Amino acid sequence: MVGQARSTQRYQAAEGNEEDLRLALVRLAKQYGRYGYRKITALLGIEGWRVNHKKVERLWREEGLQLPRRHKKRKRLYDHAHSIIRLRPLYQNHIWSVDFVQDRLLHGQAYKMLTVIDEYSRQCLTVKAQFQMGSQEVLEILSELCIRYGKPNYLRSDNGSEFKAHPLQKWLRTVGVEPIYIYPGSPWENGYNERFNGTLRNEVLNTEAFYSLQKPEVSSDNG
Repeated sequence: MVGQARSTQRYQAAEGNEEDLRLALVRLAKQYGRYGYRKITALLGIEGWRVNHKKVERLWREEGLQLPRRHKKRKRLYDHAHSIIRLRPLYQNHIWSVDFVQDRLLHGQAYKMLTVIDEYSRQCLTVKAQFQMGSQEVLEILSELCIRYGKPNYLRSDNGSEFKAHPLQKWLRTVGVEPIYIYPGSPWENGYNERFNGTLRNEVLNTEAFYSLQKPEVSSDNG
């Protein structure tokens, strides 16, 4: 339009904002300590930064923000005759998986958290925290979830006494839920729940201090 040859045009990189980007990167890394550079890139985009993941990765490495490398995965050694690793979720409410996470309050008192995952949708159906939690408490939690979401066809768990107790087994048979147990010493067979529990520990339990199990009271006064 201006009669100037295209070959004479040159792109000039924008300067002067990399230091601000670096500060924003470090701030988000401190706020979300277990996030990698890809998730931080997405958060930067939400804040209005127009930057690709390659530049964020370069700055991430220069600031020494890399997460510790994961240990090399071990081969899955299991008995094919007993392992239920082949049973994959095919639809919602096909398979629920349950497991416990243990932690301590700030003053040292131990407590347990029961997590229940729908393996197909990867939805966490509940996280219940109590100081004492046995098979009766597990039964009550599962019955509430069945009323809310409908019952699953299978319930996957480890071989803990809370999950193999007779009252719970009787209730499962009554409502038509088939229990399936992972092979002893093979937590990866409950991989959906194990992954969620790992995220829960890394991003919540390892970064927050809890004084009690009570929910904080929120004032309704808008003033």
